[in-house]
Amino acid sequence: MKKILDLISLEVMNAFAACGYDAAYGKTGISNRPDLCEYQCNGAMAAKKAYKKAPIVIAQEVAEALQGNPVFEEVNAVNPGFINMKVSGSFLADYLLKMQADENLSVEKAEKPKTIMVDYGGPNVAKPLHVGHLRSAIIGESVKRIGRFVGHKVIGDVHLGDWGLQMGLIITEVRKRQPELVYFDESYEGEYPAEAPFTISELEEIYPTASAKSKEDAAYKEEALEATAKLQDGVRGYRALWQHILNVSVADLKRNYSNLNVEFDLWKKESDAQPYIPDMVEYMKKEGYAYQDQGALIVDIKEDTDTKEVPPCIILKSDGAALYTTTDLATIIERMKLFRPDEIIYVVDKRQEMHFTQVFRCARKTKLVDESTELRFQGFGTMNGKDGKPFKTREGGVMRLETLISDINAQMYKKITENHEVDPAEAAETAKLVALSAIKYGDLSNQASKDYIFDTDKFTSFEGNTGPYILYTIVRIKSILNKYQAGGGAVCGGSILAPVNDSEKGLMMELVKFNSVIEQAFEEIAPHKICSFIYDLANAFNRFYHETRILTEEDEARRKSWIALLDLTREVLETSIDLLGFEAPERM
Repeated sequence: MKKILDLISLEVMNAFAACGYDAAYGKTGISNRPDLCEYQCNGAMAAKKAYKKAPIVIAQEVAEALQGNPVFEEVNAVNPGFINMKVSGSFLADYLLKMQADENLSVEKAEKPKTIMVDYGGPNVAKPLHVGHLRSAIIGESVKRIGRFVGHKVIGDVHLGDWGLQMGLIITEVRKRQPELVYFDESYEGEYPAEAPFTISELEEIYPTASAKSKEDAAYKEEALEATAKLQDGVRGYRALWQHILNVSVADLKRNYSNLNVEFDLWKKESDAQPYIPDMVEYMKKEGYAYQDQGALIVDIKEDTDTKEVPPCIILKSDGAALYTTTDLATIIERMKLFRPDEIIYVVDKRQEMHFTQVFRCARKTKLVDESTELRFQGFGTMNGKDGKPFKTREGGVMRLETLISDINAQMYKKITENHEVDPAEAAETAKLVALSAIKYGDLSNQASKDYIFDTDKFTSFEGNTGPYILYTIVRIKSILNKYQAGGGAVCGGSILAPVNDSEKGLMMELVKFNSVIEQAFEEIAPHKICSFIYDLANAFNRFYHETRILTEEDEARRKSWIALLDLTREVLETSIDLLGFEAPERM
């Protein structure tokens, strides 16, 4: 379906043309003074110079041409040359009927679907997820869902950190504790045990212990470096132990991400890119892109238009070791080979912007990607506590993501049960859904690139711009629809009539923005625009609800129309929160 603003603009453009002016001057926008009008065109003022006429004269002519147009209820020319418009209720109702009948709720699917990869998540194995992983997971999941909804093939990749010194540290510490394990017997030729020699909780204790020891003990660190080299050289026992680390970690990561309603299509790892590095290095040398500088292999990527220094891209250190840059470039090669994406979106901390500037420029300069392949960096800001500093536990440590979710679940359970007699199992399930809405909406309602305060008291409130408020609104609508059905009424397929009051029209005016909002959210990688939209929509519904006796309305046609309007509102709200990555319970 065409966006309603495009349809309105078309009518105004036709009126400009009918009056002898260039139709392009009829482009119309939403009014920023809703107390005066709903839509506004400022083209008459832009046409002043071309036609040597006072803007108000042009505006009056166009307004006159629009009189009697069924799209508009009211059209006025206002000094110095604005054209102010209010749309007719019948036009709105007709648009909503078409929206109701459209399986995509008026959102047009992409004419030429793209293959888009979203790189989000990025945890390191053998470490628990903490609150620092929250934003990447939440934003990336929403970006993936929005892209799919508008018709693209979107592939989500977790891109695990599983290579380098951290693996050597873990292997070294395991060897210190259990030297008798068969993995350390280099003469062993049999099958290795199927079960890991550690649990996830043990593994999560092993890494920080090993890391701390390596900072204090040079010999220990040397052992870890040697273990890393053996792993990367393919020593069987070390590879088998590394595979155990992966299996145990990934199982736990999947459980934790599932609690966030976050799913990945690919569980690719840094190690998957390693086989591509040798050929990539040789190619860059052979083609003259890379050269030696103080022993390191680098690629110059600065451009004449740079206003600040962009350091060269280091491919290999002077000791021949690869860096994150090397792995990220090799990962691009793998992605191009396996998936040929039209676009790759990286959802990462905004403090990594320079790193990705270097990676993107190097990938383009060395022709690792097609000219048409778009590389996009979606940097996100920091999640801070009420003190304005990065979110911590009360003791000052980094909070585990599992702990944060558990704490908010408990908070929501208490709110749901304190004044109501409810089944404990149902209350627990509802609390999980509402808690997730609090976390995800609290994050996504902020522009991704900005830092924000994670205020659990605010985010778990059932009032104001919060996830629980949105869910409460959806549940309220479901309750009305259920009562209507219980009384013998049919919810689906009712006709939507022109509005009879301002609050009903206000609700309609919000609903018709849906396709425009989704398009913007996708193009700008901006889930916060969906949050803003559903908050306005929820407010518009609640105003209508408080001013209207829906179920006791005596006019049956009018009552059916309101039920159809409510059902469409519910569907738009539930579709929107699904794009944000959470869902509503049946009751609260």
